[in-house]
This record gives sequence, C-alpha cells and structure tokens, in this order.
Amino acid sequence: MAETKYIFVTGGVVSSLGKGIISASIGKLLQARGYNITIQKFDPYINIDPGTLNPYEHGECYVTVDGMETDLDLGHYERFTDIKTTKANSMTTGRIYKSVIDKERRGDYLGKTIQVVPHITDEIKRNIKLLGQKNHYDYVITEIGGTIGDIESAPFMEAIRQMRWELGQRAINIHLTYVPYLKAAGELKTKPTQHSVKELQSIGIQPDILVLRTEKHLDDNIRKKVAAFCNVDFDCVVQSEDLPSIYEVPVNMQNQGLDVAILRKTGEPIGKTPELGPWKKFLERRNNATEEVHIGLVGKYDLQDAYKSIRESLIQAGTYNDKKTVLHYVNSEEVTEENVAEKLKGLDGVVICPGFGQRGIEGKIVACHYTRTHDIPTFGICLGMQMIVIEFARNVLGYKDANSREIDEKTKNNVIDIMEEQKNITNMGGTMRLGAYECVLKQGSRVFNIYKKNEIQERHRHRYEFNNDYEKEFEKHGMNCVGRNPESDLVEIVEIPGLKWYIGTQFHPEYQSTVLKPHPLFVDFVKTAIENQK
Repeated sequence: MAETKYIFVTGGVVSSLGKGIISASIGKLLQARGYNITIQKFDPYINIDPGTLNPYEHGECYVTVDGMETDLDLGHYERFTDIKTTKANSMTTGRIYKSVIDKERRGDYLGKTIQVVPHITDEIKRNIKLLGQKNHYDYVITEIGGTIGDIESAPFMEAIRQMRWELGQRAINIHLTYVPYLKAAGELKTKPTQHSVKELQSIGIQPDILVLRTEKHLDDNIRKKVAAFCNVDFDCVVQSEDLPSIYEVPVNMQNQGLDVAILRKTGEPIGKTPELGPWKKFLERRNNATEEVHIGLVGKYDLQDAYKSIRESLIQAGTYNDKKTVLHYVNSEEVTEENVAEKLKGLDGVVICPGFGQRGIEGKIVACHYTRTHDIPTFGICLGMQMIVIEFARNVLGYKDANSREIDEKTKNNVIDIMEEQKNITNMGGTMRLGAYECVLKQGSRVFNIYKKNEIQERHRHRYEFNNDYEKEFEKHGMNCVGRNPESDLVEIVEIPGLKWYIGTQFHPEYQSTVLKPHPLFVDFVKTAIENQK
C-alpha cells in the first residue's frame, strides 16, 4: 500500500455518542488486517490543551509519552490498539490558531490578509497529513470532536471537505449519529439522523458510512430507510447498540462488516476476516468472571470520566485475575476520622486518586491512615502517593504539621516540595513534569518483583515532589523509597514492605495499561486485594 488513506470520524445529533470508542475500534480492526494505523483527535475548543480544564468540563486529562496533555479519547486509542500517541495525535482550535498567529507575527505570510479559509483550514490539513507523511501509516483515522453544526467545528469540517475533494478515494467520512427510541410512541426515530446528514451534505460532505448509536436493536427496514434518505449504501449503515462493555464494540463492528465497508470504500482488497483471537479471549475471561473484587476510589471528583484510565486499568486487572472489578467512589471531602471505617467498609483494596489543589486533601490523608493501620491493600497515584507520604510523616514520624508546599506554603515540614525549576513558573498550562521518565527500581523491593526488571519508564503529570531531605527518616521507620529517576534523583515510588500492599507512585501507571497488556502494578494490586478477601 503506497499512499496514506484518511478516515474522518464525525458526530451528529448529540455529543458523547462514543466517537472515540468507534475510532479506536476501527483502528483495532484495520490493525487485525495487517495495516499500520494511527488515530488523532481534533478538539474544537480554544484551550491549547485540556491540561488547565477542570475534569468536570472534559473528563480526565490523558498524557502521551512525549508529555502532551490531551483528551481522554487518546486513552481509548492506546488501550484498544497499543499504539503510542504523541502531541501530533492531539490538536485543538487553540493550537491551530496559535500556530497561524505565530507565523503571521514572524511575517511568514508575506503581508497577506489572514483568513479562516485558506489559512486556518490549510493549517488543519497540514496537521492531518503530517502524521501520515512522517511515519508512513497506511491509515490515519481523524476524529473531530463536538457535533456537526457547532460553530467551533466549522473550519475542521471545511478542511475535511477540501481533503476529500483533493484525495478522492483515499479519504472517507464515517458519520456517527443517534437513533432515539420514543417510549410513548414505542418507535425508533430516524429523523434526527436524516437532519444530521443533511447538515453534513449542506457543507459539501457526503458520508460514506453511517454508524447509528442506539439503545434498541434496529431492524433492516430502519437501516434501509436511513440508507435511502442519506444516499449511503445499505451495507454501510452499521448500528452500534449499547453493550455491556466498550471492549465488545470492535467485535460487534466486525460482525457487521464495518472493516469490509472501509476497505471497499478506500479501494483495498478485502481478504478473509481476521480472527481477533487474544481480544476475544480477554472478553471471554471478562464475561466468565462472576466473583467480585471491591475497590474503592478515594477522590474529589464524583464523575466516572475524571478517573477514566484508572477505572479501565482496574477493570482490566480484574479480568486478568478472573474476577469482576466493582468500583466504589468515596468522596474524600466527606471522609473524617469518625466515619472512615464506615466509608471504607467492605472494600478489598483502596486507590488514593490523583488530583490538584486543596479540596478533599484531609479526607485522603484520613483514608491513608485507616488503610495503613488496618493493612488494607492501598495504591496511591501521583497526589495519592503524596498523601501517603504526608500521612506517614504526621502519624509515624511525629511531624504533626507535615504537608505539601502545594497545600500549605508556610509548612515547616514540607515532606512534599516544589522543584527548583518549577518555582518561578507563572503559566499553569503544559509546564509540569510531563510525559515519560526513566525510573530505576531497588533490587529486592516489592515493585522490583512486580515489574521483574531494573529500569522502567512511566508517564508523569505533576509539579511537586518527595523531599529527599526526609528520606533517611522515612526509611528508618519502615517506608522505603524504592524507585527513583536516575538523572534528577527524584523519588518516584514509596512502599511499606511490612504491609500486604502499600505502594505510592509519583507517576501515572494507568496511562500505560492496555487491554492486551495490562499494567503489572494494577494486576498485582488487584491480585492482593482478592487475597485480602480471604
């Protein structure tokens, strides 16, 4: 296959239909047929990246290997396909405009009037093509955030229209819409889909394939009706029903021939349908797991998307231990010394969640104290690790005022401190320790035995660090620093070897856990939580 082909995934009717899951599933199916793919996300909001966005606005912030703060859909891409995304896989309106404005200020446009068309659209097209040209992918799947008809996404739609015109058969559009079920009438309604496609056609884009999101099964008559009204081949109208798990979507799409439709539309030979062997084995184990393991997530965001990667990592780890992971959200703002036993009752393991800022901090510290003194398997991630450290300093080392410089600037016992190079930073966005860093593990430690290797690489997203001045005291009292960055000597991992499983990581292991390669820390944590049931 010589030239890169482009698949554009757009959405209509409502947002949150699962364009990210569909894009990831398409990637998975094309990979299974031997194609080299990548997936990118274009977000129409004006923020440069989601790094400064509240999780309530946009769910979790996912971090790539090269330290780009991105949309959570990139997490789906990596979990489904095992590809490694970079900053080239994530683009926002903010970054597009910034790039064009920077060029204009440098004088690159030689005095031209800068306009949305052609300058903004050209920049969008350049970023779409860049990935394919640079890495010689067979297919680049580009997901456009938002919904057709949004003012913000208009320049992206125009760029797609131009690219489809320029590339002919090498570019196709897959449009995802919603078919609502009206309970009172007892009917499924295709009108919103027809309107959405009409809106797409009005800007010059004819969809090649339609994916209909639905809560109820659509019969062939409905699909025929949609095909006729929307000028789409019948075999290119695919339904995406609600399924028990997002991981069943690729198999469901394959059963309906979505990959065959894509190959036919882009002029590729069809060949025989590939077996999704390991993937189906994972689903089988997942469906056969009936016994439950109960894990608590202690955090301040009551929103499942806020801890998306952690949740998925725990669910995957449960499957690989042949158990069904049941997750319980514990609001750290409500946890006190008086009610902590009640709040954590019946949990086999506890994750102290990451986050920023002061809210809910004391509740996390109370939870750490309880799980440490009651020997409940505990996993502290990023800020969660810092809470483990602060709790230990207060209640074991006797520093009652121990804290992080982030929470209390005047604390005398800053067991968590800000790095020198972070002190004078005024911009909040993209200035933390971000992306993959080396970490050397201590021989014979718990984490060394889990990873079964000496050196690892994990992704970071934080500004504050363990204060090495206190290290000897921690070690003397039973909390060991067992992972550190070889260049900066910063502590990456702490553990208490005397307990069943009490580990804190300054990095985010959840960013590297995928369906077919679950993260060893999560697998071992859940395994210990299961043993803890007994």
